Amino acid sequence: MKGGGKVDNVNPLIYRRSGERPVTAREEDDELPDTINDHEIFDLIRSINDPEHPLTLEELNVVEQVRVKVTDAESTVAVEFTPTIPHCSMATLIGLSIKVKLIRSLPERFKVDVHITPGTHASEHTVNKQLADKERVAAALENTHLLEVVNQCLSARS
Repeated sequence: MKGGGKVDNVNPLIYRRSGERPVTAREEDDELPDTINDHEIFDLIRSINDPEHPLTLEELNVVEQVRVKVTDAESTVAVEFTPTIPHCSMATLIGLSIKVKLIRSLPERFKVDVHITPGTHASEHTVNKQLADKERVAAALENTHLLEVVNQCLSARS
C-alpha cells in the first residue's frame, strides 16, 4: 500500500499484459462517426495503478476487456472489476479510480457503471452501492487525501 499500511494480498498473481491494440482503418477515417467501443474503454483503464502493488490493474487481472461493455448509441459504459482476493480492502478505491478515469476521459453524455464482478468479493453489494451513488462519489472526491490517492492510481508510472 502506498501509505505504508498493511497489504491485503502480499503475493498476488501477475498476468501478462495484452499488448497495445492496433488502430483500425475505421478509427483513422475522419469521415466516419467516432464511436466509443469496449476496446477503447479497456485501453483507458488497463494502465490504472493498483493502490497496493507497483502493478497495473491489467497485470493483476483486476480488469479484463471481456468485462467491459459499451453501448455508444445509449451512451452507457459498464465495467466489472475483480479484486485479487475476496476480502480486498482496496476494492472501493479501485472502483473509484476506474470510475474517475472514465468520467474524466469520456464525453459527459455517458453514464458510467463500475461494479465488482458478481461473486468475487465478500462486500460486493456494499461496494457496488457506494460506487453507484453519485453523491457518495462526489463527496469522496472532495476529500483531498482520497483524491490524492486516486490521482496516484491514475498517474503514469515512472
